[in-house]
Amino acid sequence: MSKGKKARILIVDDEIEIVRALRHGLVAHGYEVFAAYSGEKAIEALEQHRPDLILLDLKLPGLSGLDVCKHIRAQSNLPPIIVISVKDTEPDKVQALDVGADDYVSKPFGINEVLARMRVALRHAASIPLGIEPSVQIGPLQVNFALRHVSVDEQEIKLTPTEYDLLKVLIKNRGKVMTQQMLLTQVWGTDYDKHSHYLHVYIGHLRRKIEPDPVNPRFLHTIPGAGYRFSDEYEYSPTS
Repeated sequence: MSKGKKARILIVDDEIEIVRALRHGLVAHGYEVFAAYSGEKAIEALEQHRPDLILLDLKLPGLSGLDVCKHIRAQSNLPPIIVISVKDTEPDKVQALDVGADDYVSKPFGINEVLARMRVALRHAASIPLGIEPSVQIGPLQVNFALRHVSVDEQEIKLTPTEYDLLKVLIKNRGKVMTQQMLLTQVWGTDYDKHSHYLHVYIGHLRRKIEPDPVNPRFLHTIPGAGYRFSDEYEYSPTS
């Protein structure tokens, strides 16, 4: 999304009142808004409108919200997806994050909370890190920060925006122990410092994607009672 352009938001929910309330709040804050009232219509709207972010309900007629999320993530790591659902237990949230959602807001919600979550998700999708090399090689892992490209043994690894930002923070602090609160604050924001389940899910995602043996990780180490540390055992070198 270029600077100055309105972010395009797709709302997927079968409750007309919810869609109306979200549309009113988002338009008032300068967003361009589209709506779909079923999973199938969401897929059509995705192709038609090319949104920058999706607000997705889980309980939809026809194709479920989880299925919509799976479909989107099978095609691309973008756009960011924020689930908005009345299902608010931790297993529900973990399940949504596991299929590729970037965040989760429980109903009923306040528009300011939704706007704050959107800003975080859009920042993840657009950010380029400062203070580190454009591209680095760490053992078999190569990360091109300018292009947001990650590969292991020259095989491309697809990361969601949130997975990428978590990896970026860990690499930037390579060799340091990062507490759960530090990671949650730096990746998700200050409002997330108590959402430890987010971090557990995404560390698991990264390990499955970049570690040859996720049970015995060589990059992402758990420090019991403290947090996580990105290994400094491999040679770290900028690449062209």
